[in-house]
Amino acid sequence: MSQPRPLRADAARNRGRILAAAREQISASGQDAGMDEIARSAGVAVGTLYRHFPNKTDLVAAVIAEYVAEVADDAEAALERARQGARAVDEVVGFLDRVAESTAHNHAVKVAARALGVEGHGEQPDEERAGAAIGELIRLAQRAGDIRPSVTVADIYLLVGTAPMDQPASVRQRWLELILPGITTSA
Repeated sequence: MSQPRPLRADAARNRGRILAAAREQISASGQDAGMDEIARSAGVAVGTLYRHFPNKTDLVAAVIAEYVAEVADDAEAALERARQGARAVDEVVGFLDRVAESTAHNHAVKVAARALGVEGHGEQPDEERAGAAIGELIRLAQRAGDIRPSVTVADIYLLVGTAPMDQPASVRQRWLELILPGITTSA
C-alpha cells in the first residue's frame, strides 16, 4: 500500500485554518455550525473546505483527531519533564488540569462528534502515544511513592471523562482538588 502524498504547503495551511475555524465555530454553535460559516471563518472557499473534508462528520473527526494528537504531545512533554527531574506526580496533576481545561474548551466539539456519530477519539497511534506516556508517568510517580499503586491509565481517562466540562474554570479546579486524594498518597 502506498503512502499518501504529503500536502502542498498552501493546502496544509488551508487545512490548518479550516480545522481551527471548525473548532471555533463548533465550540460557539455546536453541531449546527454550517460548513459555509466554517469556510468563511477559515478564509477559504467552501469548495476548498469540501476538498479537504467531504462532509461535516469527516471535518469533526479531523478536529477530534487533532485534539488527541495535542493531548499525546502534552503527555509526552510531561513525561520528558519528569525524566529531566520534575516530580512525576506534579506532571500527572498538571496533565489532568491541562486536559480538563482543554476538553472544556472543546466540549461542544465532542458533543457534536457524538451527535454526528463520529467514532473513536482520534488516530490510533496518537491514542497509543498518549497512553504510553501517561502510563510511564504514573509508574514514575508510583515508584516515588506519590501515586497510589492501584492507579492506572484507565483511571486517568475515567477521571478526565467525568470532569465537569460544562462548568466554569473554578468548578473544574475544585474537581481537581477533590479527586487528588483518590490518586495521590498525600494530596
